[in-house]
Amino acid sequence: MYEKTVGVAEIEHMLNLFGSYDENINTLQKQYNVAIVNRGEEIRITGEQQNVDKAVKAVETLLSLSRKGERINEQNLRYVFSLVDEGLQDELKSLSDDGICVTLSGKIVKPKTLGQKKYTDAIRDNTIVLGVGPAGTGKTYLAVAMAVKAFRSHEVDRIILTRPAVEAGEKLGFLPGDLQTKVDPYLRPLYDALFEMLGAENFQKQLERGSIEVAPLAYMRGRTLDDSFIILDEAQNTTPEQMKMFLTRLGFGSKAVITGDVTQIDLPDQRRSGLIEAMKVLKNISDISINRFTEKDVVRHRLVQDIIKAYEKYYERGNSHKNG
Repeated sequence: MYEKTVGVAEIEHMLNLFGSYDENINTLQKQYNVAIVNRGEEIRITGEQQNVDKAVKAVETLLSLSRKGERINEQNLRYVFSLVDEGLQDELKSLSDDGICVTLSGKIVKPKTLGQKKYTDAIRDNTIVLGVGPAGTGKTYLAVAMAVKAFRSHEVDRIILTRPAVEAGEKLGFLPGDLQTKVDPYLRPLYDALFEMLGAENFQKQLERGSIEVAPLAYMRGRTLDDSFIILDEAQNTTPEQMKMFLTRLGFGSKAVITGDVTQIDLPDQRRSGLIEAMKVLKNISDISINRFTEKDVVRHRLVQDIIKAYEKYYERGNSHKNG
C-alpha cells in the first residue's frame, strides 16, 4: 500500500478541506479510491500509487483555494477533480487573491475558474469581448463587476446595460405600462447584479444622473456611445442586423462586452442569430476577443453542469431542433 502526507498547519484550512461532517473528504476518498485521515498537522493518504498521487494534487489545490478565502464545496471539488485529470491543477494558482470589486454586503467578486479568469483578463485587455457559453458560467455577472470596477476608477463615465427585450423581437407596445414598466422584467438580471454591487439607493441615484442606463437594444439605434462600458446580454436573441447596429454604436474611450448562450436561441421563424454570425465575422479582428465557456465554468448547483452535459449528448445524437 502506497502512502503520502500533506502538511496543513492552519486548523481553519483543515476544517474547510474536510467540510461539514467530513463530506468533502468522503467525496475525495470516493473519487480517488483512497483512505484519508487527519494526523495532527498533516493529512495521510493511502491507496494505489496513481490514485494517491492524484488525491495529493487535489488536496494541495483545494488547500490553495482555501488560503485564497474560498469555501470548499461540491462545485469547486468537482472543478479541481477535472483539472487534476487534465494535469492543469497548477494553473488554478494563477487565480488572483484580489477581487474585481466588493459588493454592498462585503462579498469579493472574483473569477472562480480558469475560464472566468481568461474572460476577465480579456475584458481588461480588449475593447470588445464576446463571452459565449451555458447558463451559470458568470458571463453577465462578471461583466457587470468589470463595469462597476471601471466606473469606480473613473475609466468610464457611464455603464450601459442592454438586451433584446422579448423573445420574438422587441414588440414592447403589446405590454401594459410605460417604457420602464415594459422593459423591467427583461432587464431584471442586469438590475439584480448592479443592486448587489452598488446597492439599490446608489443605483437609483446613478440612474437618475444618467451615469447608469438600462434599456432595450432597440433604444441604442442612432447613438454614439463614448466613454462608456456597454454590456449586451442575451445576445443570441439578436438578429444579424441588430448585432451590427450595436457594434457600430461604439465610441471613443468605450468598452463593449457581449454575452450569450447559442444553445438558447428564441428568435422566431428560424431567423439567424446575430451572435453566431458575429463570432464568425469578428474572429480575426485585433482588439476583439471571443471567449467560450464550458460546463466546467458553471458555478451554480452541480445539477446545472449535469443538465448541460445531458443536453449536449442529446443534441449530438441528432435530436436537436435548435435555431442557428
